[in-house]
Amino acid sequence: QVQLVESGGGAVQAGGSLRLSCTASGRTFTNYAMGWFRRAPGKEREFVAGITWSGGSTYGTDSVKGRFTISRDNAKNTVYLQMNTLKPEDTAVYYCAARPFAALPGSSPAMYPYWGQGTQVTVSS
Repeated sequence: QVQLVESGGGAVQAGGSLRLSCTASGRTFTNYAMGWFRRAPGKEREFVAGITWSGGSTYGTDSVKGRFTISRDNAKNTVYLQMNTLKPEDTAVYYCAARPFAALPGSSPAMYPYWGQGTQVTVSS
C-alpha cells in the first residue's frame, strides 16, 4: 500500500506561481512512475504531467507545456509540480498519483492505483 499526501495548493492571481509537493510513504518510491492530474469544476479528471521512476523523462499536456515542470527527489520520496504563469483556467483540484513498478507514467487515470487526497489551486483574474 502507498500513501500520497499533497501540499502547496492555494489561491493566487493570474501570472503567479505555486509549487505543489506530493510525499509518498509505504513502499519503495523509486519503483513508481508518478503523475499529476487535475479536476476542474464540472469537468473530468485530466492528466497534467508525468515523470519516469528515474526522473530522466517528463511529460506534460499541451496546455501546461512551458509553464509547469514536474520533478522528483527520490531521496525524499517526493514529486513536485512547479506551476508558473498560472491562468484562471488552471483552477482545479490537483492530485498526484503513483503507478507502481512502471518505468513510464501514463496519461490515463486508470493506470494509477494510488492517489492523494488532492489540493485546491485557485487562480483569479
